[in-house]
Amino acid sequence: MSRMSQRMAFYLDLSYEKFFFVYTGKAKYVVAQTDGGRTVRFPANILKPYLTRRGIQGRFMIYFDENNKFKSLEKMS
Repeated sequence: MSRMSQRMAFYLDLSYEKFFFVYTGKAKYVVAQTDGGRTVRFPANILKPYLTRRGIQGRFMIYFDENNKFKSLEKMS
């Protein structure tokens, strides 16, 4: 029996300074609470394309495959 892939929506508001820990190697993962109240943990480096001078803000949709491995990330707003 195969498991289906899944997606989760969440809001993120990380300052530029907090995200800097990713570049220094002190942070490897980000933990966020999904719209459904679940906790999701994913590699912090997947957020790099969304980094601005203000940091990373917005709603995102993260997709995982049937083995719960990261598949893709999409910024919704």
